[in-house]
Amino acid sequence: MSPDTDTATPVHVLDNPVWAALTGPSRAFAETGPAGLAARYVAEASPFAALADPDDPLAWADLAALAGPGAPVWVTGLPTPPAGWTTSASIPGVQLDGGAVRAEATPEAVLLGPADVPEMRELVDLTKPGPFLSRTVELGTYLGIRHEGRLVAMAGERMRPPGWSEISAVCTHPDHRGKGLAGRLVRAVAAGIRERGERPFLHAAADNTGAIALYESMGFTLRRRPLFIGLRTPDAGA
Repeated sequence: MSPDTDTATPVHVLDNPVWAALTGPSRAFAETGPAGLAARYVAEASPFAALADPDDPLAWADLAALAGPGAPVWVTGLPTPPAGWTTSASIPGVQLDGGAVRAEATPEAVLLGPADVPEMRELVDLTKPGPFLSRTVELGTYLGIRHEGRLVAMAGERMRPPGWSEISAVCTHPDHRGKGLAGRLVRAVAAGIRERGERPFLHAAADNTGAIALYESMGFTLRRRPLFIGLRTPDAGA
């Protein structure tokens, strides 16, 4: 599929990856609307929500019913919200396919888990790779690199549509950049994804040109240009 910015009906799980994940491998983390046309991650895992069909007004109504009046939600893709919804943020992004990435384990990587969350969130707060919440670590495998016992780099998995897994939360402490830590962790997370018979992909903000250049040097290729959209549901009575 060529990279595009059109609003064609999704024909691939990566065109609507949050919905595909929440109705598939990540359903244990899903909250579903009363009509079954919208879903979102549990609040402690991810801020993202999704619609079965972004062109269906009934799906938007179901998401509004799920989230409640005047509530913040984040969606990704290329949707056009109906009247009454307020857009608070619209971040251009890129979706990169990791099918050609050379995946390999790195001996220095350590497995991260719930006990490491405070330190992981401290690193995320410092480096701003994207949302990382108290249960995000449960969405997939997270690996880190420590220096003198301190967590200085990490990467893991977030959205998991059938057959795919998104590499996310890639970050390195500023004092340890330029050492190739992020690249080694991305390859290591990709190796675990490949071992399960799945294919890695990732998202990045379109203006994060340094990270995109790194990913492309590793073999990631541009698949699509989605938006990350922060919305507020219609107020009660709207």
